[in-house]
Amino acid sequence: MTVKSDLVDVDVRLGGAAILHQVSLSIPAGAFLTLLGPSGSGKTTTLNVLAGFVKPQSGHVLFDGQSVERLPPEQRSTGIVFQDYALFPHLTVGENIAFPLRARRMSREERRTRIENMLDLVELPGAARKHITALSGGQRQRVALARALVFEPRLLLLDEPLAALDKHLRETMQRELRRIQKQLDITTVAVTHDQAEALVMSDYLAIMRDGRIEQVGTPREVYAKPDTRFVATFLGEANIVSTHDPVAARLGAPVEREGDVVIRPEDLHLTRADAAHADGHVRSIEFHGSQLRVGIDLGGAAQTRELTAIAPIGSPAAQLNVGDPVEVSCDRSRAHVLAEDRTPAAAGVPG
Repeated sequence: MTVKSDLVDVDVRLGGAAILHQVSLSIPAGAFLTLLGPSGSGKTTTLNVLAGFVKPQSGHVLFDGQSVERLPPEQRSTGIVFQDYALFPHLTVGENIAFPLRARRMSREERRTRIENMLDLVELPGAARKHITALSGGQRQRVALARALVFEPRLLLLDEPLAALDKHLRETMQRELRRIQKQLDITTVAVTHDQAEALVMSDYLAIMRDGRIEQVGTPREVYAKPDTRFVATFLGEANIVSTHDPVAARLGAPVEREGDVVIRPEDLHLTRADAAHADGHVRSIEFHGSQLRVGIDLGGAAQTRELTAIAPIGSPAAQLNVGDPVEVSCDRSRAHVLAEDRTPAAAGVPG
């Protein structure tokens, strides 16, 4: 119940506008890959190409190496969960889940068995006779997931399924989705705007920009070693300092090759200093519960650089006040140099 999925040089134009440009993406069987990027980057269109709702003008869609771009959605064995769930409010939970089974003309007994199994899987046992209107947002999300999985698709597609949930429920459902995906070993492609959600749930991230794949890799790889300035600044916060800038040397950043040095805020270290030996001073402090976000003005008035550091509550840096002089250094092993004129790599992940 899983499939290796590939997009090869896919171009899509809608209403005369170019939406996807030569998109190539390889998704290993059983992997959870998230498409992440700003609005208008082509995430949902890419998902719809996999589902069969959008036909590319050129390129190929392959499932286990076989071309499926000419197959309609109902013949691709894909389950999809939409942002608004698209449940039928006049039907019961069981009737909603049974909908794709009726379309496949399964017997009543088979439908009953599969519905019960799905309700157990999504932790809604005994809810088959409840009406959709009586359910909470989280319960509706579980029903939508059960309906998408009940006919045993080979590919699961998630179009921002958690966007309508509050923070606490969204985090709970992230764990539930990941548990179910791993239990079923089903290849899954998700679309989200939520970076934290993407980092927590995914085996791989595909960062998109202007209809192109900017970078693909594990969450740790993409975060720690972004290919481009866009990826560095889009995924989390980043301090970027040119190797030509004296600030890079003062921070102890690596300068073995020319380019831009990417330093994540959590990798900056702050120490209170006397004014005569300070690298800069604290410009701002924001409280974020378990940590502080500290803005630093580095350098003299004639050539000031603004940096951002993260200081865990309880660390010495968390005792700083606005205006305090500080010494600033970075974790050299984690600073990453972007090559100049870097072009995005081919979008593949280990199979």
